[in-house]
Amino acid sequence: MIKENVVCPFCGCLCDDIVITVEDGHITKTKNTCAISKSKFVNHEKNALKSSMVDNKEVPLEKALDEASEILKNADFPLIYGLSSTECEAQRHAIHLAEILGATIDQTASVCHGPTILGTMDAGCVKCSLGEVKNRADLIVYWGCNPAEAHMRHFRRYSVYPEGLFRKDKKSRKTVVVDVRKTPSARIADEFIMIEPGTDFEILSMMRAHLKGRSTPLSDEYISLLEMMKDCEFGILFFGLGLTMSRGKHVNVDAAIRLVRDLNEYTKFSITPMRGHYNVTGAGSTMAWITGYPFAVNFSQGYPVHGPGEFSAVDVLARKECDAALIIASDPVANFPADSWKHLADIPTIVMDPKISLTSKLAKVSIPVATAGIEAEGTAYRMDGVPLRLKKVIDTTRLSDAQILSALIQRVIA
Repeated sequence: MIKENVVCPFCGCLCDDIVITVEDGHITKTKNTCAISKSKFVNHEKNALKSSMVDNKEVPLEKALDEASEILKNADFPLIYGLSSTECEAQRHAIHLAEILGATIDQTASVCHGPTILGTMDAGCVKCSLGEVKNRADLIVYWGCNPAEAHMRHFRRYSVYPEGLFRKDKKSRKTVVVDVRKTPSARIADEFIMIEPGTDFEILSMMRAHLKGRSTPLSDEYISLLEMMKDCEFGILFFGLGLTMSRGKHVNVDAAIRLVRDLNEYTKFSITPMRGHYNVTGAGSTMAWITGYPFAVNFSQGYPVHGPGEFSAVDVLARKECDAALIIASDPVANFPADSWKHLADIPTIVMDPKISLTSKLAKVSIPVATAGIEAEGTAYRMDGVPLRLKKVIDTTRLSDAQILSALIQRVIA
């Protein structure tokens, strides 16, 4: 069986032209996938969490759900974290559960593109779709990101190489990469500017000042870039963790957004973050339209309170404030600071994941779930904020994240 126009559930590109071949209930071939996407589809059954576990013992799903609901009901300050690698329907249920419990809920943007969200909340954002980039952009600037390795089909589908309505090929576009080192993306670009680590805010601020006619010690290469940005017909600035996670964080993003806003006095220019997990944009959008805030939200007062740093998962765990945790579609033990993830071993932790992970190995309760975009359908938001429908391409007996969370909600309120 061949299934076409499948959306890839890996990165924020959400490529929707994937062709999947299914034989005897298994994915055997893929087309139009990058190396990472192909591995996710073909090898999705490997390292799977095969059964529900309580205290490292296999148990029926119902018993695991009962144990998880008792942990959550008895907790004084539970934490719900993850959400960026699952569908929006599950995210909605997770927020509902957090409200019922009076819990803190956070998503993975707090450790990657949280500064993007804060910068956008402060300065607004001049946005466009990736389709507009493909069809119209004649200048593409990548700042602090490496799509050649992190978003492998971004060049091919959306920016440098695709045949668009007004831009037909690489020759009709100019690509500039600004980064601290010469990455594979820099080797593909027409121009590469090496920036000194930690100087993003300074450079962006001087570019804004120069644009307004003020005297600055801006170097010739940035003046040349600024002139290109002013003179293009349609420009786009893509930025990544090199901007959000270097010194300055959200003020870096704030400066980049304000530069783009200033450039619109001369031409059409937009800005888009290179989001990593395939539905981290959806996690922020879903939390925002339900609670009013995109991450780091606490319900202990009976209403949503936003507090980056105060209610971010890393900080709540490091301060040992939560007494139970529900981890959904994430592996914080693999990427959180030791002071944070070690607390997960000291409290009853519940993990919902299709795979065995470092977090599932220390969890009190582990619940296997269907892989969104492969074994379960749902909605996900592309990095430019466009929602796309994930498809179910193979059958499974495992329940989706949304179904498991709905069952937990029923047990908690019973």
